[in-house]
Amino acid sequence: MAGAGVREFKRRIRSVQNTQQITRAMEMVAAAKLRRAQESAEASRPYTDTLQGTLARLAAVSFDVRHPLLDKREDVRKVGYVVVTADRGLCGAYNTNLIRTVDEAIERDDRGLENGIITVGRKARDFYRKRNMVDAEFIGLGDDVSYADAREIAQYIMNAYENEELDEVYLVYARFINVLRQEPIIVQLLPLETPEEDTSDESTRVIDYLYEPSADEILLTLLPKYVGSQIYHAMLEGKASEHGARMTAMGNATENANEIIENLELAMNKARQAAITDEILDIVGGAEALKNA
Repeated sequence: MAGAGVREFKRRIRSVQNTQQITRAMEMVAAAKLRRAQESAEASRPYTDTLQGTLARLAAVSFDVRHPLLDKREDVRKVGYVVVTADRGLCGAYNTNLIRTVDEAIERDDRGLENGIITVGRKARDFYRKRNMVDAEFIGLGDDVSYADAREIAQYIMNAYENEELDEVYLVYARFINVLRQEPIIVQLLPLETPEEDTSDESTRVIDYLYEPSADEILLTLLPKYVGSQIYHAMLEGKASEHGARMTAMGNATENANEIIENLELAMNKARQAAITDEILDIVGGAEALKNA
């Protein structure tokens, strides 16, 4: 029985070691992908910020501009949430935190409105499909985020808003802070609210611009592009956050496997020592019995 116990410990140790090899490999792969994803996310931030500033300046000089994406509806019936999650798991609480953020936002909204989910990523799709809340799904987009995919998602959302299938749309994604921190955030996507220009810095304050063909036409052209750029930026941030979360999760799993292996080896050695002690006691007992005989 003792021998069988030691063999069982060895089998469990080999199993944990095999799992540890997988988690270590996944950690290394995530680290390699994270570098590229982080560079892409950080590179997109100046473009997004500049586009916001441009819209703010155009809005300041454009009067009576009418566009379906700017219309705020008094009778709001349905709110849509664009949720950017991962297609795969094994990334800690990354997907769970995003879904929890959406659920908390729905609970805070006390207007009693209907809610619809546009999922970007399989994990959100699988979760909300069980609740019959999925209006559209975009999955299997891969690790290389494409603006063409973001534009397709944006076109669906704009069509749904213009056709009054959705009256408000919010974008939910994880902003990449660092490897250990990814912050879920919610931004209003539609109706578009032109951002206010930051004039606190005198060095960046601009007095006047010349617009060609006109400020109104440029504003109307940029509004749809702004929706696409917001979604594209969210996808880039989400991909960097996913790889960061997976790298951290797999690193923790590898360390936990080390601890499990050490505990199993200690228990195996104790079992082996107990077996040897039992055998010695049997031998001593037999020798004493022969002596007394």
